[in-house]
Amino acid sequence: MSGRFKTELDEVELDEAGLVALAQRLAGRLEDGGVIHLRGDLGAGKTTFARALLGALGVGTRIKSPTYSLIESYEVRGLPIHHLDLYRIAAPEELEFLGLSDLAVARFLLLAEWPERGGDALPAPDLIVHLAHAGPRRRLRLESETARGARWLGILSGQTSG
Repeated sequence: MSGRFKTELDEVELDEAGLVALAQRLAGRLEDGGVIHLRGDLGAGKTTFARALLGALGVGTRIKSPTYSLIESYEVRGLPIHHLDLYRIAAPEELEFLGLSDLAVARFLLLAEWPERGGDALPAPDLIVHLAHAGPRRRLRLESETARGARWLGILSGQTSG
């Protein structure tokens, strides 16, 4: 991770439809894969965001929450996609049993809910999606950690560069 790529979009409040629309906009830029960490309390919208993003990418099967299975994998147009929910992980070492290192091929997309529980066993994020409760709405803040993440933020903020 290089600090020179670290950028943020201002925090916004969104209803569920706005959250879904933002995830759908981001999906259009993920053809080369990447790593997205989804952070927030229970019920903050992490799974809603992930489902919207996966649906917009073209996942044609039922998009299940990986709460109990820990990982759900898909493939869309040759892109391996892995959605993790690490809420039930007690220690980062448990990720070894998921075979995550075997799944991290040259070009893949990883969505990780509760990434703080995976620690350094998870790939570093390109983008961190922070979600929080705000009454019936959600507070959202996006933070890039790489050049790829910064390009995604530029697109989401309406900039055309990159």
